[in-house]
Amino acid sequence: MTGGCLWTTGLLLVAVCVEVAVWANDGDAVFIREFTLIRRDHLPEEPLHDVSQKPEDPSSRTARSEEDRDTLWDAWGSWSECSRTCGGGASYSLRRCLSSKTCEGQNIKYRTCSNVDCPPDAGDFRAQQCSAHADVQYQGQYHEWLPVYNDPDNPCALRCKAKGMGLVVELAPKVLDGTRCYTESLDMCISGVCQIVGCDHELGSTAKEDNCGICNGDGSSCRLVRGHYKSQHASGKTEDTVVIIPYKSRHVRLVLKGPDHLYVESKTLLGVKGELVLDKSGQYHLENTSLDFQKLSDKEVLRITGPLGADFTVKVQFVSGADSVAQYIYYQPIIHRWRETDFFPCSVTCGGGYQLTSAECFDLRSGRVVVDQYCHYYPENIKPKPKLQECNMEPCLAGDGYKQIMPYDLYHPLPRWESSPWTACSTSCGGGIQSRSVSCVEEDMQGVITPTEEWKCLYSPKTAILQPCNTFDCPTWLAQEWSPCTVTCGQGLRYRVVLCIDHRGLHAGGCNPTTKPHIKEECLVTVPCYKSIETLPVEAKPVWHKQAIELEEEIIVTEEPTFIPGPWQTCSRTCGAGTQQRTVKCQVLLSFSQTVADLPDDECEGVKPATSQPCYRTPCSGVLGRGKESEKEGEEVEEEDEKEETPEREELHDWEYEGFTECSESCGGGVQEAVVICLNKQTREAADHSLCVSSRRPPQLLQDCKTQPCPPRWETGEWSSCSATCGVGLMTRTVVCTHRPTRDSNRTEVLRDGDCQNPKPTPVQACNRFDCPPMWDSRDWGQCSRTCGGGFQRRQILCKQRLADGSILELPDTFCPSKSPANRQPCAKQECPPQWVTTDWSQCSVTCGNGIQRLQSVCRKQGEDGGHWTVNPENCSLMARPTRIRPCSLRHCENSAKPDPTILAQRKVYIQWRKGKKLHLVVGGYAYLLPWTTVVLRCPTRHFRKGQIQWLKEGKPLVSLPHLSITPLGYVKIQQVRASDAGIYTCIAGPAQEHFVLQIIGSKQKLSVPESWLFTDGQQKVGQPNVASTGERFQELPISLNQYDNIVEHLLELKGSLQDGKDIFDKPHSSEKNRSTLEDESSELSSLLVLIADIHRLDEITHNLSQGLRGPWREQLITQLLSELSVTQGETNESTLHPPESAESSTQGPLLYKPNIKAHTSRPRSPVIIQRSRKVGAVPSSDMIVHMGVPILLQKPIASLELRCEALGNPQPSLTWTKNGKELNFNGRVGLLPTGSLRIQSPSKTDEGQYTCTARNRLGSSSLSSWLQVTGGVGRNCVQGNDMRANGRICSERSNNSQSELCHGQACPLRWRVDPWSPCSASCGGGSQIRSVRCMKGPEGRSKEMGNQHCLGTGRRPSDTRLCNQLPCARWATTHWGLCHGQCVGPSLATQHRHVFCQDTNGTKVPNRMCSGLQRPSSLRNCSTENCALHWHIGPWTQCTATCGRHGFQSRQVTCAHRRTGKATREHHCMWRPRPPSWQRCNILSCGRAGECRDSTRYCEKVRQLELCPLPQFKSRCCHSCLNT
Repeated sequence: MTGGCLWTTGLLLVAVCVEVAVWANDGDAVFIREFTLIRRDHLPEEPLHDVSQKPEDPSSRTARSEEDRDTLWDAWGSWSECSRTCGGGASYSLRRCLSSKTCEGQNIKYRTCSNVDCPPDAGDFRAQQCSAHADVQYQGQYHEWLPVYNDPDNPCALRCKAKGMGLVVELAPKVLDGTRCYTESLDMCISGVCQIVGCDHELGSTAKEDNCGICNGDGSSCRLVRGHYKSQHASGKTEDTVVIIPYKSRHVRLVLKGPDHLYVESKTLLGVKGELVLDKSGQYHLENTSLDFQKLSDKEVLRITGPLGADFTVKVQFVSGADSVAQYIYYQPIIHRWRETDFFPCSVTCGGGYQLTSAECFDLRSGRVVVDQYCHYYPENIKPKPKLQECNMEPCLAGDGYKQIMPYDLYHPLPRWESSPWTACSTSCGGGIQSRSVSCVEEDMQGVITPTEEWKCLYSPKTAILQPCNTFDCPTWLAQEWSPCTVTCGQGLRYRVVLCIDHRGLHAGGCNPTTKPHIKEECLVTVPCYKSIETLPVEAKPVWHKQAIELEEEIIVTEEPTFIPGPWQTCSRTCGAGTQQRTVKCQVLLSFSQTVADLPDDECEGVKPATSQPCYRTPCSGVLGRGKESEKEGEEVEEEDEKEETPEREELHDWEYEGFTECSESCGGGVQEAVVICLNKQTREAADHSLCVSSRRPPQLLQDCKTQPCPPRWETGEWSSCSATCGVGLMTRTVVCTHRPTRDSNRTEVLRDGDCQNPKPTPVQACNRFDCPPMWDSRDWGQCSRTCGGGFQRRQILCKQRLADGSILELPDTFCPSKSPANRQPCAKQECPPQWVTTDWSQCSVTCGNGIQRLQSVCRKQGEDGGHWTVNPENCSLMARPTRIRPCSLRHCENSAKPDPTILAQRKVYIQWRKGKKLHLVVGGYAYLLPWTTVVLRCPTRHFRKGQIQWLKEGKPLVSLPHLSITPLGYVKIQQVRASDAGIYTCIAGPAQEHFVLQIIGSKQKLSVPESWLFTDGQQKVGQPNVASTGERFQELPISLNQYDNIVEHLLELKGSLQDGKDIFDKPHSSEKNRSTLEDESSELSSLLVLIADIHRLDEITHNLSQGLRGPWREQLITQLLSELSVTQGETNESTLHPPESAESSTQGPLLYKPNIKAHTSRPRSPVIIQRSRKVGAVPSSDMIVHMGVPILLQKPIASLELRCEALGNPQPSLTWTKNGKELNFNGRVGLLPTGSLRIQSPSKTDEGQYTCTARNRLGSSSLSSWLQVTGGVGRNCVQGNDMRANGRICSERSNNSQSELCHGQACPLRWRVDPWSPCSASCGGGSQIRSVRCMKGPEGRSKEMGNQHCLGTGRRPSDTRLCNQLPCARWATTHWGLCHGQCVGPSLATQHRHVFCQDTNGTKVPNRMCSGLQRPSSLRNCSTENCALHWHIGPWTQCTATCGRHGFQSRQVTCAHRRTGKATREHHCMWRPRPPSWQRCNILSCGRAGECRDSTRYCEKVRQLELCPLPQFKSRCCHSCLNT
């Protein structure tokens, strides 16, 4: 085998095709292609003549990077074509080494490509590589190779196994680039090495999908669902639903423990249902979803990785025993998600504006936008905040620069719930309730809020009106342990500490004082006391003694909690006024331990003593003298005396400076004033100014501050009014960076924004963000219905509502005000000019032969009322007059050759089955009609004008009567036909003529030969008097008169028996074509108008009846005729009775005419058994086949007799057999064939009787019978219909075939004898039959068995086993594929669905579990549709916004559009391909040195023309253009 190679060239690398020969055991070589990259300098010196040396295209290699410049490598080459067109492939890029030395690094790099899913019918990539070796011999024979997946040792080798064998072979050392390493991973093989691929399809990426199936997601797009289920057998149900798992769910795991069994039902978004029975462990598929099922002894485990292709309902089928328990877990997608919209149109067309985005609630299942309430249902959904961006920043080219804000809306918001503040809690602790009122209010356009009906707010949930509060526990008293008694003898006291503890465990207030436990109680020590009263404790002394001590001594610690003040500290000042402090504690004396314990202050009663007080020791030195301010020379003595009179006032209070006020300016130079206060010199605290002498107040002091120059600052203007009253509007203001050179300067300079500190105050803010009420939205007027003379045009009026996020919601018309704008108006009122109007065709230009006709036209004008009138043709002179010519053909000219006329007759017999208004019949046959029926008799002709057709009746010209007429088209119409209209009608068209025999049902009149018919040589002849020439010869009458009267009479009798309910077959030995069969058909026959039979078929039945058939045989023939007509009724329609003029005479089988009912072969119908005509008698064959419906007479022995029963019906009927009215018993000799026919091996006298075949389906049944008689005599054997005696007329001639004669003695040859087949082991789905085969010798009855080897010379030994009933018991059936209108999955590629269901052999739909063992056809496939011919339409790039620097960018329009029509659609329809970028950086070049003056924007020419150069922000960007201004 020679393998072809593909040779490619590079600079220093060349792909060499290497054919590796793997030698097999038998010496044949198997060649495996492999491409290897090698260095050119490793090649031999001889040139490769097969490789064409071409110069390298410089465009195929990119510029060298900075890294490459520092190494010896050249730049990387262009990327190669992808190794795959779908499913993820690999592409590589090469580079060359520019040195003779070895370069460090790799000369090849890879990337992934074609990361789109392959079509479902594309097949597995690894399997395709294995199947490519099917035409190569391995070990001398061909194999069908199947892939071996997930090889742990070498996943990138092509290992395949031979189908049907255990042979596993490595057919190639490495698979093609792009092949998956493992089935459950995105990792791919590249150059024989498994490379890691993340879910972002990047090599080396570690990105993983989250539980929701989102690459690098955070799991927020789905929610975890857990649950359990317990079956209830006592409920009496046989099955129950465990859980319904919605569409697109993932990571499903369900475990059922117990005796019950799981099964799964599915329902797609289109409503198509499916079912899956899980009867054994393995992998199943349902709605394009794989299910892993594990069936163990005590539990069943179901795992579905997902995503689910439909809604799955997991059900459990109950089994007797204990209840089962199921636990499940899965991740359910959040099907309603917020989706950010595109930016709304810009608020201005130029000069810088703003635009907002919004968010819409998107249904992932249906792919439609729904109301926001669906997304609010999920707490995980956070509605994106609207984004704001600048737009249309180009300066306006004309005008004064005024920015016109486009209003977003003019409406007011929807009603909303308004709530009052919460009331105070009913309790301070221990759990209370607080309430508020909630009412529905609406706000008008002026902002006035008024209450309204609650139903208006029910579109959103009503807020709560009650809530719990202060649910923490109340503080409680906690008493500690009692102390020991305070005395050692006699009666004393003991104490304990009682604390108030709150819910946090802290000591705090808030306890009820009336419930506080007491802190001391008396105690008694049983030891007597003998001490003097002075040595007793205070509490043990008499009361008068205790009071005396308290008066004399300071407060000391007692056994009652008491505030105990400590000693005063020294004065804070050694002279003058000061303060002194002391500690005051709440203490108690624990007498048993003689220790003092500190308590919280609230344990002591009474007022807590002061902890500080003023103090004064001695005056400070110099205080009695004058103050510094008053020590002035030349002061008067009176002033000194005055001061000496108030030494205290002058000494304690005086004026002092205490700092400065805030600076009057924050920059640029300001002033600040010294603060003067009246100070108490002892306490150093400020005092009231009245305590100081006002005349001695020091003077005001000022100083400069903040003298540094001010930096640039943001200057903001006033907010504008809102651009919309509702929905969402915008308010704008001016924000500029300004600078004032000096404080005294009134001039303000405007600087560029970069000179001011960030953040810049926002120049725009949203306003009136509330929903507008629904209002009418009028579209543009459509095209006028007329161009002149008055027409109408229409427009679309929609009810819309703008919501608070800026989105627009379309609502039903009932939501808007009752009066909508007009949607229809008049238009095109100007008068129409006159124009040519065509009328009729002119007469033919010739009187015979072929000519022409011209289309005539007149000049007409239309009036205001719509009417037209004819005007002078001169008014239309400016318009071209229409000229049209068509050929015309009249009668042939006398001198021209003319073909002979023919009559298109139909050889049919029409039998009217029920009364009808009108019948259309064609000449050439017979008609048996009911009286008072209107008849139209047609005579279709060729090459003859219908108006010249002549009609005869009984050989005489037909005369028109009040009820009989001949139409101008050559028809004969008879109104309400009567007995006098019966007869022979003749149609004459030139030399051609056809007859039609009309008979009236119920009339006793027999048609006779009229006088005009002459007899010649015993044949009936017909003449044509007064037609053509009198000397013309007579023609033979092709039809007889009363030939079919007998058959029609029998059919009508059968019809009468059906209508009267009489059973004409209740005779003891009648044919069992029983009443039910015809009664099933009677409903159909009753709707038939005319029965149409072919003459040839009736001739055959007439011939059989003429041979003397009587009894059941005659009835059976007539009944069979009616059955045949019923079976073939679907083959006719009205065209049967209305043949086209070009149709030839039809000779098809019998037909039924059902007016206005079209045939449909697939409609349901009851069974009908087909009876085939066959003569009665013996068949010269060892095996006889007889169709049911005819008697069977066997005069000689035969090997087998097959009674064939062929039935039609929809659904397909099933067959059953009876003998003599009883169920037939099958045995080894009498059995059924797979076709349903009955086979009798070696029939004998015991097999005689009446055999009946019955066909049944859900619509009804049908039966057909045959008599079987076995005779052994020679000669004529006659059979009578009832008793089968030799008195009848039905006889069979003895066959002269000598092979059926019996043999005698040794003359009998060796032969194989076969016993009858055993019954089939299975009724459907495939079974087997066996029989005994023996070698016999000798005459029949005295033969003996011989060894099988003796019969080998007589022929091949008959088979003793065979298969039977191969049809499956049930099979999958599918409907036709639906329309190709599913989701677009690629270019011109969408999805289409079909219904898949399980049905049995009768065509009845059964549960899907009966087909679970068969491969289920797919219900979804990809299809080609023009609607998916979408692509990204890319517009041109705009001009760059800057010529240099880092801030320049350009944009372009990217839309999803149809390739052919160019119509734009939503962008997600094109997301199967990456979206091209809509903007990019440009002119990223350095703007030069700092001192270089150049323009950095393309608007500098406009800046110079508009004299904007004095402004700094324009001068800095347009330095060069503003240089000389």
